[in-house]
Amino acid sequence: MSAVISIDKNKVRHSFASAANTYDGLATLQREVGLDLLAKFAINHADHTVVDVGCGTGFLTQELMSRSDVKQMIAIDIALSMVQMTKSKLQAVDAVQAICADAESLPLQKQSVDKIVSNVALQWCQNLVDVFVGFKQVLKKEGRLVFSTFGPATLQELKQAWAEVDKYTHVNDFYSAEELLVFLQQAGFEDIQIESKHYQSNYQTVLDLMRELKGIGAHNVLAGRNRQTTSKSSMQRMIESYERYRLNGMIPATDELIFVSAKVGS
Repeated sequence: MSAVISIDKNKVRHSFASAANTYDGLATLQREVGLDLLAKFAINHADHTVVDVGCGTGFLTQELMSRSDVKQMIAIDIALSMVQMTKSKLQAVDAVQAICADAESLPLQKQSVDKIVSNVALQWCQNLVDVFVGFKQVLKKEGRLVFSTFGPATLQELKQAWAEVDKYTHVNDFYSAEELLVFLQQAGFEDIQIESKHYQSNYQTVLDLMRELKGIGAHNVLAGRNRQTTSKSSMQRMIESYERYRLNGMIPATDELIFVSAKVGS
């Protein structure tokens, strides 16, 4: 897959802005993945300036502040309402600065950051090589990029169920660990560590899964998606197809998460 995916960035911004008030109540997987990310790649005492890219409502930002002695934490998100939520949660913490900005164009000085952390956010970027090049520019020498992102097996059941209904792309495409490794190497990162893990969530119905995806802002944002409203008959056919995956009375949904750590050379 090319490093460039045609993503509707306005759709991304709108989707997450609309989900700000419901996100915390539904983002169980995102919190679990964020904690796993911090457990795998700990923040150390030398990380004085840390950037949380795609901070959402501030969960990971809070965790980072509680687990380390970071002198300056910069929380960045493309959706203003998410940034405002983070500000409201951390308004008493002087070390935190929340900024509304795009990960593909960080408003930061070169070599000003010790570590960049991002939890399930970079999959919404259009050109990951350019993103990684930009991250490398703002990181100090021997600075680290640590992130989690969805892999290609994510929502594989939903993707297959829709494939039996029509030829539209209903589920976002995600890069593999091998592709991410190549992109990071092209951007000039070193000491790259990558691992993947599958998570499974269970739901009473397919519609419960769909409602959760909407509630956390995880819409299909590919430019080639069907922009017309999905018909009730198509939705019903998809649900009937998905029902074949029902196990022990529950509807399963697979998510593949890829965890990455990469360093800037000295």
